[in-house]
Amino acid sequence: MTTYLGNALSLNMFDIGADGLQIDIRPILPAEIPADAISIIGHEDMAALVARVLGRVVYVNRESVTLTQGDILFVAQYRGPRLAAGETQLPSGAKLEFYRVTTKRSS
Repeated sequence: MTTYLGNALSLNMFDIGADGLQIDIRPILPAEIPADAISIIGHEDMAALVARVLGRVVYVNRESVTLTQGDILFVAQYRGPRLAAGETQLPSGAKLEFYRVTTKRSS
């Protein structure tokens, strides 16, 4: 089992297979994200924004992952106007929402 921290969710992240896959997405509080989650946030500005909210270092890592059963992806979803280059604070009206994503094979 591996735990990741990302800022996006894509079907490319799942090995769906012929039998299908159940994806569970639940809103969480930032404090629920474990400190040892592996960052897969590929943009420096977004990593800085997430780090500011979490109160800890979030590394930039442009790694592509395929989630397998048992893996957990924590997603920091940005909602708001397009970020200006170099922006390290949330603009007025913007927010980060946090989610926990898990999968299991369909039966």
